[in-house]
Amino acid sequence: MTKMDQQTVDPRPFVLWREVATAYVAPAVSAGAGALIGGNSRLLWAAGTSIAGTSAVVAALIGAWLQLFGSRRPAGRARRAALSLTGAALTAALAFALAYAVQHARPEGLGPLHGAALDRLSLDLPLSAALAATIVGWRWRARFTTRPSKGNR
Repeated sequence: MTKMDQQTVDPRPFVLWREVATAYVAPAVSAGAGALIGGNSRLLWAAGTSIAGTSAVVAALIGAWLQLFGSRRPAGRARRAALSLTGAALTAALAFALAYAVQHARPEGLGPLHGAALDRLSLDLPLSAALAATIVGWRWRARFTTRPSKGNR
């Protein structure tokens, strides 16, 4: 085995602010484009608030947690996928519980809060949280997995 065969390519470093920015912009643009094409003003509003905002907050929380406590051991693709999907399922469950609490566990004296916007939370929060958790978890694990360079595959 030559020295060239042992070369590895380092993936881009895990930078939290970049992950959070991507977690906000990507869902805002994609949901916003769908809302514009479909003429759905409620979805357009949600694209920049509950969808993209949730995604950015979850990316920031998970990314910070991973930087402090995350494992830095290399993992194969199957293990990376399993860990990312497990994190997504747990995050989606927590986000759904939060959405349910916000929708149903408010004091009676407050009355309805924003009507339709509040109704979207049970879909927007878990979906955005799961997507952000999956992507951040996958990118975190990719940082600690070495791959052969393109010329040596």
